[in-house]
Amino acid sequence: MQAHTSTPRAGGTTPGIARGFTLIEVMIVVAIVAILASVAVPAYTQYIRRGAMQEAFTNLASQRVRLEQFYQDNRAYGPTAATTCGSAAANALVVADSKYFDYSCTTSNSGQNYTITATGKSSSTVNGYAYTLSDSGAKGTTQFAGTTATSSCWAVKSASDCS
Repeated sequence: MQAHTSTPRAGGTTPGIARGFTLIEVMIVVAIVAILASVAVPAYTQYIRRGAMQEAFTNLASQRVRLEQFYQDNRAYGPTAATTCGSAAANALVVADSKYFDYSCTTSNSGQNYTITATGKSSSTVNGYAYTLSDSGAKGTTQFAGTTATSSCWAVKSASDCS
C-alpha cells in the first residue's frame, strides 16, 4: 500500500488543511470579552465618580478657610440670616474651574453660622450627589446616587460609608 503524500502548493499551504477560526471559536471569544466588559465598565465608572467627588471635598474645605478669614475681618459670615456667605464681592463664594459640582452657601443665626453645599452638576458623573460643610466643621451627605441621604460624613462608596 502506498502512502499518500501531498505536495505543498505555491504559497506554502497544504491541500485539505483549513486555516483561520471557526464561527464557534469567534463566538466564545466574543462572549468572554462581553463578560469581562460587563464587570470592568461599572467598576471603572465608579472609580471615575469617586475621583470626581474629590473636587467637592477639596473646594468645600478651601471655602471654609476663606469664610473663616472673612469672619475674622467682619465678625460675621454674611450680613443676615438666609443670605449668601461672604457677601462682599471679593469674598463671595466663587469656585473657579468647577468641573463636577455647583457650590452654594447660606448663613443663619444673624450671619454667625453657615452651611456650604456642593451639588453634582446634571451633566457630570456626580449628578445626584450633594455634600455639605458647616461652620462647626460638620460634614454631611444630603444626596447619594440620586436618593436622599442623612450621613454625618462625606460618603463616597455608599450612603452609609463614613470611612
